[in-house]
Amino acid sequence: MAPTAPSAPQAPSPRSGVRPARRATTALAAALVLGAAAAPAYAAGSPALISKAPKKLPDGLYGTKDPQYDGVWRQSLALLAQHTVGVRPAAPAVRWLVGQQCADGAFTAFRAEPGKACDAKTMRDTNQTAAAVQALAALGGQDDAVRKAVGWLKSVQNDDGSWASMPGSPGDANSTSVVIGALAAAGQKPESVTSKKGKSPFDGLLTFRLGCAGKAAAHGAFTFQLKGAAPNADATAAAATGVLGRGFVVEPAAHRAPLTPPACKDGADAKPGKVSAARAADGGAAYLVAQLDGNGQHLVSAMPGAKPQPDVGNTADAVVALAAGGHGAEARRPLAWLEKNAADWARQNGPAAYAQLVLAAHATSSDPRSFGGSDLVTALNATGPAPASLPGKHTKDAAAAAGDGGGNTVWWIIGVCLAFGAGLGFLLSGRRKKSTS
Repeated sequence: MAPTAPSAPQAPSPRSGVRPARRATTALAAALVLGAAAAPAYAAGSPALISKAPKKLPDGLYGTKDPQYDGVWRQSLALLAQHTVGVRPAAPAVRWLVGQQCADGAFTAFRAEPGKACDAKTMRDTNQTAAAVQALAALGGQDDAVRKAVGWLKSVQNDDGSWASMPGSPGDANSTSVVIGALAAAGQKPESVTSKKGKSPFDGLLTFRLGCAGKAAAHGAFTFQLKGAAPNADATAAAATGVLGRGFVVEPAAHRAPLTPPACKDGADAKPGKVSAARAADGGAAYLVAQLDGNGQHLVSAMPGAKPQPDVGNTADAVVALAAGGHGAEARRPLAWLEKNAADWARQNGPAAYAQLVLAAHATSSDPRSFGGSDLVTALNATGPAPASLPGKHTKDAAAAAGDGGGNTVWWIIGVCLAFGAGLGFLLSGRRKKSTS
């Protein structure tokens, strides 16, 4: 089914996993990452795109695909989703993520030699960094890594308050949104993080809001970037979450009144950048609902030269965005589509795909362990090292991590010995009684 809104191709997003550093992504880059849940594609000719794949995947990394495009991204989403459902990730998985950080606090997609210092050629990425911040802040115990990463993010904020994936480039709605989520996760107040010109992240994000511009079908939408501005469902899903100060993890919210399109005639929504966060989020949510309703409760991806097809990752992001705004009834309709149609996509794309679905289920108070007949949590766990612990039970790794030489295992052995001793005492007592009778 063809898209009902933008006539221009949708720009891939970091939240869906296929996103360019700039709008001018080549067809080669698009082909490499099309359909991946977390495979950021860099600008044409960048070292990240043409570098050789590692011969052996590092210990602790989730997934089996080449990590040079998305290693930190997919690792962060996997760890965050596990934490959200009460799974304690394996220590090597957390160590791998922390070890990817540069000394200045930034992260890139993948460093094959983490012991080697980052230099000027290292492709530092705000999206990878912001994703890592959200994961490490949730897991706890990584305050220094989080602090340094947040410091670096602040240092590369654009004058208008926005962020680009690659520092020094024009900002975009998706990158700005994921950084807002990172700031909030790290305990910062995003509105207080201002650029040299006094602009906040919300100031920057609202510049991508089209508001009442263009045709009525596009009212409330956000664009990916200001240059060549066009309504973009992917950017709208990211921005409708970010403008509320939310990140990847959205707690279920109380249901609000049914959505209505922006009130453009009364002027309240007519001025881009001059609207409250709540109204901007509602306008974006209304646009998303219109897109979902027009496409059978899923969003579509229209890559250059390819036929429009269902975009599972961005549909999951739309579910989270609607839930963030308190639109649970509207969010559950595309969630039902995901439950019926996302299984194959997740199996093909691995940890970040499973993580996106887990987070969509969490945002709507759904059970990710019974998701259209699939156990997303078990499937996610299977893409990486065995978790340190699961809800209600502990693994051997968890016992060893307790620092007592075996934790629960020690007590199990003690219990067996006591039981054996009691049985032996009973047996000997019986024999004594028999000999004296």
